[in-house]
Amino acid sequence: MNAAQTPLKITDTVLRDAHQSLLATRMRTEHMLPIMEKLDRVGYYSLEMWGGATFDTMIRFLNEDPWERARQLKKKAPNTPFQMLLRGQNLVGYRHYADDVVERFVKKSVDVGIDIFRIFDALNDFRNIKTAVDVVKKCGKIVEGTISYTVSPVHSVELYIKMAKQLEDMGSDVICIKDMAGLLSPKATYDLVKEIKNTVDLPVHLHTHATTGLAGMNLQKAIDAGVDIVDTAISSLSMGTSQFATECIVAALKGEPRDTGLDLRLLSEISDYFREVKTHYKEFESDFKSVDVKILDSQIPGGMISNMENQLKEQNALDKIDQVLAEVPRVRKEMGYPPLVTPTSQIVGSQATLNVLTGERYKIITKETRECLLGKYGKLPSDVDPDLWEKVSKGQKTIDCRPADLLEPEWDQVVKDCEGITSKEEDLLSYAMFPKPALKFFETRGKPLPDAPASPAGKAPADGKPASASPAPAPAASGGFANYTVVINGKSYSVQVGQGAAPANTGAVPAAAPVAAAPPAPSGGGEPLASPLPGSVFSLKAKVGDVVNEGDTVMILESMKMETEINAHRSGTIQSINVQEGASVQTGDVLATIG
Repeated sequence: MNAAQTPLKITDTVLRDAHQSLLATRMRTEHMLPIMEKLDRVGYYSLEMWGGATFDTMIRFLNEDPWERARQLKKKAPNTPFQMLLRGQNLVGYRHYADDVVERFVKKSVDVGIDIFRIFDALNDFRNIKTAVDVVKKCGKIVEGTISYTVSPVHSVELYIKMAKQLEDMGSDVICIKDMAGLLSPKATYDLVKEIKNTVDLPVHLHTHATTGLAGMNLQKAIDAGVDIVDTAISSLSMGTSQFATECIVAALKGEPRDTGLDLRLLSEISDYFREVKTHYKEFESDFKSVDVKILDSQIPGGMISNMENQLKEQNALDKIDQVLAEVPRVRKEMGYPPLVTPTSQIVGSQATLNVLTGERYKIITKETRECLLGKYGKLPSDVDPDLWEKVSKGQKTIDCRPADLLEPEWDQVVKDCEGITSKEEDLLSYAMFPKPALKFFETRGKPLPDAPASPAGKAPADGKPASASPAPAPAASGGFANYTVVINGKSYSVQVGQGAAPANTGAVPAAAPVAAAPPAPSGGGEPLASPLPGSVFSLKAKVGDVVNEGDTVMILESMKMETEINAHRSGTIQSINVQEGASVQTGDVLATIG
């Protein structure tokens, strides 16, 4: 029986991409657990519940252990395959990791319950997914070899067919078309699915977003072409920048040859539950809630839009969103038309944002932009703009090998770095992904966040058990302190209220609290080196008394998850360093003085 006569299979993204796209990935595990038993009864092909930005967000913002989330959810839903999004050699981070880390990460993911690995490379450079594919196969799990779909003068159906054949030859069990920005048209969808089905002897899985309003038509054309599996999201967390609604597909195919067989009544109960959950994350909701055909130009993926909005809000620059959206396609073209999917979406998006915020294109070039153009993320689809290349290369040549071949094994150093802190393999892997956020997480793990969204209250969750609310801050005892979160001008500050000396470690998680403006340059000479953008001090590369030349790196800021070098604006001697590592800074803050 061919695919056109078999039931369509459904992957629901509600536990990962849906809330990544609509709620900046902020949904907490406590809001997932009560509904897992019902999700497990639906009969999905899989539940996408891990990978993507969840790992980073859980450690950085939610004070949650991503490994433990997978375990807890699996206990509640043992019958439904769990699926994750894996960025090939980038794993769940924003750089390439050495093969020894990739191997351990994949094996540990299998241990905590991942059954299906959707493995992609942002540049469709399949050298960057080979290690992960091989390890998943050795573990006996399912590989979804993935094509990152984009539209440009150098991308074509013929190119994508060639990619599908490569993925089959590498050992993929399923071919996934990953339309992360919702760029497919009905005709392109039909042609692409049909040609891949004619070329490879594997199931085809379509992932797309509803951003441009074409998703429903595209899914129908994919079904007509024989697609085997599609991604959808339960209706209360669907549409906008998320996926098309699960219930719509199920209802449309009722009684048809490709009837999914899923229970609409059960799906409705699940949707009601998440509709209530969604109310607890209003501050993270994207303004992109309906159709936006402009995305066909900017090509920004759904998950990137909500996070970009949130980042611009934090920098008091949300009014510049339209300028950033217009700048993104210009930067993408100049960088050789990379598909916009993590990490290249962050690289291009952050560079475009800097171009707008600084008022001068490429006045600041992030470390990641530089490395992408030098080939350290893989082979770009097309040539780089000559003027941009001149600014970036500084005499360097593009690498032509697999980028990970240049990396030394990392695991022994990770173990050494965490000696005396933790020896658990999954903790070490978390540290390998995000060293500084992980160390902070290890200190605060298990301690309540002062501003965590409460569990749904006022009605029992779907499993009938009482809803639990996050505890309010304990009042300060006599002579003690309590932790509170105060919102000032839209920014969260973690504060302590009480009497006496502040305790050494309260366990409160700072809510990305900006420090006060850096002190003014000291009298006695020296010119101030001001911060060109908001961010946090990632590392200091110079100290007081060092002699520097104009252009030397003084420190590195982290902004929008990218690293930006702050270089000396003149030659001279470092007279003062006005910030410490980890400090938050705003545009114009004095970082150092050079005289």
